[in-house]
Amino acid sequence: MVNVVFVAPYFGSTIVHCLSVLSALEDVRLGIISHEPEERVPQALRKHLSGHYQVAETLDPDQLILGARAFQKEWGQVDRLLGYLEQMQLPLAQAREALGIPGMRSEVARRFRDKNRMKEVLAQAGLPVARQARVTGAEDARRFVAQVGYPVVLKPLAGLGTKDTLRVSTDPELYSALNRLLPSRQAPAQAEEFISGKEFTFETASVDGQAVWHSSTYYLPGPLEVVENPWMQYCVLLPRERLGPQAEAFRPLNVRALEALGMGTGLTHMEWFLRADGSPVISEVAARPPGVNIMMMNEVAHQADLWARWARVMVHGTFDMPERQWASGCAFLRGSGPGRVVARVEGLQEVLEQLGDGLVRATTPKVGQPRSTHYEGEGWVLVRARETEQVVAQLKRVITETRISYTS
Repeated sequence: MVNVVFVAPYFGSTIVHCLSVLSALEDVRLGIISHEPEERVPQALRKHLSGHYQVAETLDPDQLILGARAFQKEWGQVDRLLGYLEQMQLPLAQAREALGIPGMRSEVARRFRDKNRMKEVLAQAGLPVARQARVTGAEDARRFVAQVGYPVVLKPLAGLGTKDTLRVSTDPELYSALNRLLPSRQAPAQAEEFISGKEFTFETASVDGQAVWHSSTYYLPGPLEVVENPWMQYCVLLPRERLGPQAEAFRPLNVRALEALGMGTGLTHMEWFLRADGSPVISEVAARPPGVNIMMMNEVAHQADLWARWARVMVHGTFDMPERQWASGCAFLRGSGPGRVVARVEGLQEVLEQLGDGLVRATTPKVGQPRSTHYEGEGWVLVRARETEQVVAQLKRVITETRISYTS
């Protein structure tokens, strides 16, 4: 019997699914640590749980230690302390370390979470990364710009996705970014050389430090370009071939990067660039499953639940995935122009009907819906086809024939 404690701050759909696939594993006793009281646990999950511990702050390692220690006292031992949210990886590691629970330790978690430390480790291993610096104030930023020139990118040291990632090309833009991020010795920011090129992801399943499965997606266009241009639609493409020629050529760098960072067992999400001259650059790596519906796209393409595979590798240390049968992609829907709420959605229903069997799932924007502050927009359409080119055509149809407008 493997005693598993999963940290579930709130019971959103993805966390509920994680709990479901964990509870379906053989020889598992499952408990949860949550912000929510026990009566808020979804009814369908309650019969699968063997314990619940409520905390006020799941990002506080001391509170995670208290919760996990309560399970240790009741069960005799805790074999796994898990959670998939990126900002949770360091406190989880600190709690494991304090209680002797197997899994990622705090030094490794810091290498993944602290982008400056990550780039230092990767550079020391001889891997291609953008030049970068830790910024605690304006003088650090000016010094870095003097070294590499404009444009540069500034972002939080422990950022999440592309949130608060800013490209600056002039002194006024630099000072505007500094005013937004307010870097200090207590809360430094990350400055990086701006890299231009095609942007990809690289997902890897690892067991005891050995990479056992890889996958790669394309960003169409890159997230930073989308953030800077609110009129752009955003797509992610998962090709029929699990690793195309570009991704296959990059694979050894991915393996070396994970080895350098100390990855043990789990699923990682890397972002990387291919510059116009054909040279690759590693952007960053997260010790967690990917976002932007990449998990769902893999489920569609492989006809297998990648979350269930994540659960199995985290608990039992084994990973298997059937061969890919489909290409898939996701178009994120957002409009253009000023306004705070959705006023009109035009063309989407007709496009969904035309997609026919190619349509897998969609969340459609609704009139009156608040405008999203995230680059993923107000909805998305997930498609599939037997060939990659067909999915590209489907995504193009969605983003060119759908129009969303806003009002105040």
